[in-house]
Amino acid sequence: MMSLIIGIGVVLVLTIFYLIFRVSRLVGIAKGKDPDRVSSSNGVHGNLFMLFMIGGLVAFFWYSWAHFDEYTLPVASIHGAETDMLFWVSMAVVVAAFVIITIIMFVFTYQYKYDENRKAKFYPDNHYLELAWTIIPAVVLSLLIFTGLKSWNEITSPASAEAEVVELVGQQFAWTARYPGIKDNQLGTVNYRLIDNYGNEFGLDLSDKNSFDDFKSLELHIPAGKEILLKIRAKDVLHSVFLPHFRVKMDAVPGMPTNFKFTATKTTAQMREETGNPNFNYEMACTEVCGRGHFSMKMAVVVHTQDEFEEWKKTQEAWLKQNPTYLEKVPAGLREAAMISAGIPVESLSTSAQSVNQAISVN
Repeated sequence: MMSLIIGIGVVLVLTIFYLIFRVSRLVGIAKGKDPDRVSSSNGVHGNLFMLFMIGGLVAFFWYSWAHFDEYTLPVASIHGAETDMLFWVSMAVVVAAFVIITIIMFVFTYQYKYDENRKAKFYPDNHYLELAWTIIPAVVLSLLIFTGLKSWNEITSPASAEAEVVELVGQQFAWTARYPGIKDNQLGTVNYRLIDNYGNEFGLDLSDKNSFDDFKSLELHIPAGKEILLKIRAKDVLHSVFLPHFRVKMDAVPGMPTNFKFTATKTTAQMREETGNPNFNYEMACTEVCGRGHFSMKMAVVVHTQDEFEEWKKTQEAWLKQNPTYLEKVPAGLREAAMISAGIPVESLSTSAQSVNQAISVN
């Protein structure tokens, strides 16, 4: 009801303003004034245009300079420095075009304001001018596009054999990371048909021996100074991996795995020292609105030295060890090897099988 009253009030106010304008126009006509004749206020408006242009440009550059540090995060990756350079080159081109067009637009408005003693000139065309404003933007845009495409191809090209591979899986409303074990450093294959509600959230194919020592983490841990390959996928709707300090952003698309490779240059400890903030932490966020719980799709990111990262990996338990009932899914001929890779005592094999059978009978 209140919204209806406010709406009616706004309509009435606008109607009153319109009636005042019409009445003032009729009064002017009654006094013998030509309503279509340009008054002396036209010159005032031209001057105001110039003042607005100067004030607007000064405010624009002042604000950008004064608040530069507030919207520019420190860069912590190798490709991030190149990405920033490309961004600022593009920004310089855009700002230069913006300033030139703004000045021309406002100066023309001022210089060619209405004058009774001046007649408009008919200016049919100018081929040289048309070629200039066609060729120059085309060349500039081509350079920007192809330099950006070169960087993009490097980011998405195959990673080196020494790269640290991490899989990121997005779902409403959380991220999960999967790492290869320290014994083979190879991620096991996955199949979305194998995803279930009992623990196999990745859809691990347990007939692949590389999956035996894979482990999961609810935090993203990476080493500094080593190439990282992120394998990204989504289980339900569209998500997006965003690591602002590393200049990493890649969509997580259901049914279409994506990837992104980069090399971090600063550990968490180094960034805390650089920023002077002892509580600083890297963070990964989802930048694709994915539902009502989108706000909660954040993931803590920890950047270690190489030695610290290897020590951290050694402390992690294999997914299969945390979910021993899935040994039943491992082919019989590989079951003992799976237990060894996962760190499960081989003597517990019969006990695990009994547990599996009991769980299956209950379900």
